[in-house]
Amino acid sequence: MDARLNLFASPAAGKLLKHFTSAGKVISDSALPAATQELVKIRASQINGCGFCLDMHTKEAAAAGETSTRLNLVAAWREATVFTEAERAALELAEQGTRLADAAGGVADEVWANAAKHYDEEQLIALVSLIALINAYNRLNVIVQQPAGDYQPGQFG
Repeated sequence: MDARLNLFASPAAGKLLKHFTSAGKVISDSALPAATQELVKIRASQINGCGFCLDMHTKEAAAAGETSTRLNLVAAWREATVFTEAERAALELAEQGTRLADAAGGVADEVWANAAKHYDEEQLIALVSLIALINAYNRLNVIVQQPAGDYQPGQFG
């Protein structure tokens, strides 16, 4: 399978991805726990059907010590007992923030209030930004049909 466009060879895409990467660095350097960041990226990527991002973020999470049990249960987090209440709040916010078109009112007040119980304002800014950023990456990759499976942990720095 070949991508419709080569995002890695395009000067314009390179400029765009440089800015995306800079935004991602701000988020990764935040106080939002790294494990939570990867779980959110995985869940949004599952919803959006982004194989490239799923390949990347499951491998990065595993390389950082995430367990296969937790990785395998991200899609079923509501029924799984392996996630903290804070992680569950982040996953629910990620789902509603990813599925904006499915809910006329956007993110429910209860979902926001639950996330705000577990994360301070700076962490919430990082979490909301992360949800927006992973959705942008997902959309780029899904639209161009970026192939998945060959990612190596640390490949992009």
